[in-house]
Amino acid sequence: MKATGEEQERIDAFLDALWLEKNLGANTLAAYRQDLAALLRALQSQGSTLLSATEGQLSRVLSGRLQGGAALRSVARQLSTIRRFYGHAHREGWLAQDPSLFLEGPKLGRPLPLVLSEGDVEALLAAPDRVQPRGLRDQAMLELMYACGLRVSELISLKVVQVNLDAGVVMAYGKGRRERLVPMGDMAVAAVRQYLESARALILGGQMSDALFVTAQGGP
Repeated sequence: MKATGEEQERIDAFLDALWLEKNLGANTLAAYRQDLAALLRALQSQGSTLLSATEGQLSRVLSGRLQGGAALRSVARQLSTIRRFYGHAHREGWLAQDPSLFLEGPKLGRPLPLVLSEGDVEALLAAPDRVQPRGLRDQAMLELMYACGLRVSELISLKVVQVNLDAGVVMAYGKGRRERLVPMGDMAVAAVRQYLESARALILGGQMSDALFVTAQGGP
């Protein structure tokens, strides 16, 4: 089962708030979206939803992942997502109580150095739900950042006028406002074009903004 309209709106609002308040990168936002989608599927198997889940149901989701052989770090990351989502839901008044408040997570040992493989990068690029306007936005952000080697600060500060899709280049401003012209690549051009044509105006909802990547509040 897919998320209901209300659940999808809450997820989108939560991710937009993270983007605005925490200045999180596109990869991190995509991971949050993936974690919440997995949580929703697990809750639906218990006959529950994101907005009606109890502490016991959330605990069973995490326990089930551990028993199924999921890595401790993966479960710990999902717990972090759960706590952030339900903490936000409680503060916003969507829920009277935070069901994640007393959840306990797995203890982690000292991490080993990790490097993303080509397959890991491909999985990240495929993570956003491209049926939804915000999924198209997230996909375009990931493709552009990966193809152009942009810093997160450069990505979220881009203006529409800095991107030339016909030429396949983006004018990026680094530290000290230094300009550099960066080729985008075909995949990034296609993703940004689809976002601009099919999603950006829907996310803005009639508001005006010169930012390339926008939220429902209009800003980057």
